Amino acid sequence: MNFTKMQGLGNDFIVIAGAGELPPDAGDQALRLCDRHFGIGADGLVYLLPSRLGDYQMRIINSDGSEAEQCGNAIRCAAKYIYDHGLVPADRRSLVIETIGAGAQAVQLTVTEGKVTAVRVDMGAPVLSGLAVPTTVDAEPVRDFPVEAGGREFRFTAVSMGNPHCVIFVDDAAGFDLAAWGPKLETHPLFPKRTNVEFVTVKRRDFADMRVWERGAGPTLACGTGACATLVAGVLNGVMDRQGVVSLKGGELFIEWNEADNRVYMTGPAETVFKGTL
Repeated sequence: MNFTKMQGLGNDFIVIAGAGELPPDAGDQALRLCDRHFGIGADGLVYLLPSRLGDYQMRIINSDGSEAEQCGNAIRCAAKYIYDHGLVPADRRSLVIETIGAGAQAVQLTVTEGKVTAVRVDMGAPVLSGLAVPTTVDAEPVRDFPVEAGGREFRFTAVSMGNPHCVIFVDDAAGFDLAAWGPKLETHPLFPKRTNVEFVTVKRRDFADMRVWERGAGPTLACGTGACATLVAGVLNGVMDRQGVVSLKGGELFIEWNEADNRVYMTGPAETVFKGTL
């Protein structure tokens, strides 16, 4: 099996192309291949498959073997892979990539010397209905809502970007203890399909620090859908503007929640780390 290791702001993936469909043992493969000591090492597997809705379909299997509906860093890696490997004509600067949670997503490419250097993704309209995110809260939006975990109360805002997010504003996101609180919130009964958890400190109306505990992967260096959810939550809580930079441990993403079409746009890099054969 040939693979390409890629990363978006340090959120890393094993990209596999050429299969006609998702392998039945994809979850077991993810557990084995994503292991950083006995496998290749990654936050997840990305399979590029045929699509009836776009150029390719992207399926993401987390390092714990579960499947994610969508992943913002993975879709940028997928777009770079597709272009850099000549799977579309060299004059193309746009793609459509199908996801199982957010449908077909339009992608714009910045190409320098024949390689993709930046990717802008139309991430779609945020889902703000509590039951649709999903949470067990029947409200729209679920904003500044209390949740108790491990004897501590947090207040969260719920956003789905094709996958569920629980955004919590804290005084020091960079120093927050993800390992202590992330697992408790990910599996809290308020979130019937578990949730990604973002801890956010707003520095300016156009800049926020964010750290993430990803559902199915744990602490990662970046989360693209989480960055989108962070800006949306910031707008809903009146602390951020509709355009801004979200700074993650692995780097920065530029996020826009367009008022005219209600869609969220994410711009950031993707890089190839190495190629191999297993």
